[in-house]
Amino acid sequence: MRYSIIKEITAVVGPEHLLTAPEDCWTYAFDATDQARMPEAVVFPGSAAEISQILRLANEHRFPVTPRGAGSGRSGGAVPVAGGVVLVLTRLNRILEIAPADLVAVVEPGVILGRLKAAVAAQGLYYPPDPSSADFCTIGGNVAECAGGAVAVQYGVTRDYVLGITVVLPTGEIIDAGSRTMKGVVGYDLTRLFLGSEGTLGVISRIILKLVPSPAARQTLAAGFETLTAAARAVSQILTAGLAPTALEFLDRVTLGCVREMLPFQVPGEAAALLLVAVDGHPHDVEERAAGIARFCQEQGARPVLRARSVTEAEDLWKARQVISPALLKVKPQKVSEDVVVPLSVIPDLIEGLQKISRRRGLLIPCYGHAGDGNLHVNLLYDRKIDRERQAVRPTVEDIFALVRELRGTLSGEHGIGLTKAPYLGMELSQAAIALQQRLKRAFDPHDIMNPGKIFPGSRGR
Repeated sequence: MRYSIIKEITAVVGPEHLLTAPEDCWTYAFDATDQARMPEAVVFPGSAAEISQILRLANEHRFPVTPRGAGSGRSGGAVPVAGGVVLVLTRLNRILEIAPADLVAVVEPGVILGRLKAAVAAQGLYYPPDPSSADFCTIGGNVAECAGGAVAVQYGVTRDYVLGITVVLPTGEIIDAGSRTMKGVVGYDLTRLFLGSEGTLGVISRIILKLVPSPAARQTLAAGFETLTAAARAVSQILTAGLAPTALEFLDRVTLGCVREMLPFQVPGEAAALLLVAVDGHPHDVEERAAGIARFCQEQGARPVLRARSVTEAEDLWKARQVISPALLKVKPQKVSEDVVVPLSVIPDLIEGLQKISRRRGLLIPCYGHAGDGNLHVNLLYDRKIDRERQAVRPTVEDIFALVRELRGTLSGEHGIGLTKAPYLGMELSQAAIALQQRLKRAFDPHDIMNPGKIFPGSRGR
């Protein structure tokens, strides 16, 4: 990048908010995947106006811009594959307003999700989306990826809580989309268009979020099953029986083994799978539903079925669930994480199909995740020093995606497409649908400066 451009960017944000030394820029070359590309500069804007000026410079000089929050994404969305500037939004970290009377919060994109959840909880309110990275991921990243989490079964995902946004377009204009109200149908729904757009259409600088009252009570249960298939069948049976869990998580034997020492009670070693269930609501209703789920799991052969006896035990269970992803590295030094979604009725078929692929390809494929909405995190564990395992990774991913599509599922539930899934986009979307989305991208971003190389296979930077 030319010195003259660096000088112009410095004039916008100040020298203390710009990195150009390779050893400093390397920190922002990667996200939670194993992909990395070195940016030429890293910029920390402090306002929408500064973002606007940087994007105008990018359009004038044709350098790429990659927006970044905490870098916790799992699809390579924050990897600057085309070089250029990484635009880090962590300075925009204010909770601008919490309005209990309106049930809304107004925040900047760099706010850590866990901090927001604590702030609204202090006022008797609840912001439900709860990805496992809540302690360090940012709201802006959640919106860019349309993050989900365990309680999506009852409460939905990020898109269900974003009422409005302020966006800096790639050409520098600043626009508002959506509103502060619970309803609104004025013009096209641009808010939804930006949700899950992975930083390819603009930079979100302000977000209006819907809140709900805090649930009065919650109970957590754990049910162990002797076979994966039995646990998978129990998932759809619990949901269709009208037992209405708030969260319904699935852990297979490998993932259970990785976090077993963190559990607040002992799970028999013969358990092939564990269902982790939460129930929210009025105390009396919660008690009835939790008891009903416990009885139902016992009728389906679950042994044991245990209820958390205290808030601390419940928290320990969910903490164990949250650290599964890094804990899997106890088994193998490398992993590929995919999040797929299938219809509830075919979760058992997905589990059985994954076991067959694992045996055929010779790779361990543990899975866990949000079974209550059909969203399972499928992991390929391998050692890159073992040629056979390393070479089997890509064919195994292709096998998994082919199985998911055969089961009428989708290739991504909450991690986005980004860099890692772009080559497989055509497995789910028709060429006409991809072409339409590319035309939308060009309409917003005529010079392809915004996060190039993401979502669409063969785009700039790939």
